Amino acid sequence: MNDYLVYLVEDEENLSEVLKAYLEKEGWKIKVFNDGDQAKESIKDKPHLWILDIMLPGTDGYQLLKAIKEESDTPVIFISARDQDLDRVLGLEMGSDDYLAKPFLPQELIIRTKKLLNRVYGVTSQELKKIELNRYSIDPMARIVTDDEVTNDEAIIDLTTKEMDLILLLTADVGKAFSREKIIEHVWGDNYFGSERAVDDVVRRVRKKMPRIHLETLYGYGYRILSS
Repeated sequence: MNDYLVYLVEDEENLSEVLKAYLEKEGWKIKVFNDGDQAKESIKDKPHLWILDIMLPGTDGYQLLKAIKEESDTPVIFISARDQDLDRVLGLEMGSDDYLAKPFLPQELIIRTKKLLNRVYGVTSQELKKIELNRYSIDPMARIVTDDEVTNDEAIIDLTTKEMDLILLLTADVGKAFSREKIIEHVWGDNYFGSERAVDDVVRRVRKKMPRIHLETLYGYGYRILSS
């Protein structure tokens, strides 16, 4: 999938135009906002990715990130030229998925963007195949899980991005054991520095939302999904 919609929020117009040109070369659709207020009005569009500068006129990057995460679980890359360590920590705590400190090369943003889009939405043919498991239908392309035993509007199970990423990882190879470290690498990315307990919390939520899934705990190691 190449036709991703990416919203870039950057008040330095020269920089935003350069980044836009680089991003468009990858085949992505890019919409640029030069202030936070304009961007906030477009949160309802739910693009595939937001790239946010922290220092913005009007609504700043922190406020915008909070508003985005209240509306959806769309991935966000934070960029900033301020106190790098503080902004990185605060941004990640508030739900950003990656952080890039200014100044940076446009190619570095491209690499980070590709990696995040691929992790969240998947790109391989195997990942795009629909999966039927324990009367659940899992559509990796649409990122939708449906309960086949429910026939009304509640058939679609409301999963967060990390819950969906976990399901896609474990069902891509049913029966294979994944360590907590591997799950963190896939679901949270290389920049995650919190506790492995976060994996257990996501697993707990998935089990509650998908009770027929045989999500087995391998004590002291990690988790796997069994077919029956």
